[in-house]
Amino acid sequence: MAEKNAAALVAGRIGVVGLGLMGGSFAKAAHAAGQEVYAWNRTRSTLELALIDTVDGELDAHTIPSCELVILAGYPQASIDWLTREEGLISPGAIVIDTIGVKRTVCERCFEIADRHDWTFVGCHPMAGKQYSGYAHASATMFRGAPLVVVPPRHMDDLERANVLERLKALLAPCSFGSFTLATADFHDRQIAYTSQLAHIVSNAYVKSPAAQMHKGFSAGSYRDLTRVARLNAPMWTELFLDNADYLSQEIGAIIDSLQAYRDALDEGDASRLKALLAEGDRLKREAEKR
Repeated sequence: MAEKNAAALVAGRIGVVGLGLMGGSFAKAAHAAGQEVYAWNRTRSTLELALIDTVDGELDAHTIPSCELVILAGYPQASIDWLTREEGLISPGAIVIDTIGVKRTVCERCFEIADRHDWTFVGCHPMAGKQYSGYAHASATMFRGAPLVVVPPRHMDDLERANVLERLKALLAPCSFGSFTLATADFHDRQIAYTSQLAHIVSNAYVKSPAAQMHKGFSAGSYRDLTRVARLNAPMWTELFLDNADYLSQEIGAIIDSLQAYRDALDEGDASRLKALLAEGDRLKREAEKR
């Protein structure tokens, strides 16, 4: 465990661990608002690029203690590893958050680490993104109007939770999140298996049809909508899917069952059954939009 050897906490200063799409967007939003930003990135060339236009300096043993907010924006295990390695450098009173798309694995480990110190870890997941990855696609406006899911430590009482949430809102004000939604890690992972992970799986599987290679001239909005997230970062999504394998597998099983019902109706030429299935899906979509 690294030990603190440098400056004390500086109000409003941000540290970003990982300058991919998420971390880069946090860094750019903070920089655009005049906040000081320090960053660490596994690939040196990306950090050097960010130092030119966005980042004020490296996030290292000299600057970690000065950050009021540290944002873990790498892959799940890499983020946990960084926090384990640098936990002793984070100043008392600081807040550490993550941006990772699964919460049970990350929160369990990071809450354990934070419990050894006088700083706070809060699980976070920005509900925003693009089909492209990397710092080059990061944007200061990517989170504008988007929800941020927040998983606070279980041991916090209502007042402590409210105080941390207000500090987070102030520190992340440059991102212009549209809402802050409190959730448990379990509820987050159960929901995200459906709203995000299943969509990526279905889109990625959909383009494996031979027809996809001949779609030009025969495709429009529905094809674009369904295939947008077929392009993905395979190593990152593999880790995310495996960390949420139980809930994701349940959702895949449910959609297989639904697709089989449509297939059976088609194979049997059962128009009334097919019409009922289509009407049911239309109704459920309309009901979901009203909630």
